[in-house]
Amino acid sequence: MSKRTNEHLSIADALKEFVDKNKLQKGLDKVQVRDVWNDQMGPAIAKYTTNIKLDRDTLYVQLSSSVLREELSYGKQRIIDNLNETLGKTLITKLILR
Repeated sequence: MSKRTNEHLSIADALKEFVDKNKLQKGLDKVQVRDVWNDQMGPAIAKYTTNIKLDRDTLYVQLSSSVLREELSYGKQRIIDNLNETLGKTLITKLILR
């Protein structure tokens, strides 16, 4: 008969261990970036956002409005800083608006 250990993990710790063990953090970061973009930029900009992709440390955002793309290009660094602050870590170093 095997011995059981009385070690108890909280659900948060168990999930973190599972994510680390199975190397799922990059995929979770990609999903989280999409959610944070929509939350931070608001519904008006989210309406014109057609695609969001995080590749390494670059965030690619496809917009259906060229006017909006031009407006957002003036504040790229501020957008990057706000997204990283909300994410709680520096995931994005470059923003490309398409």
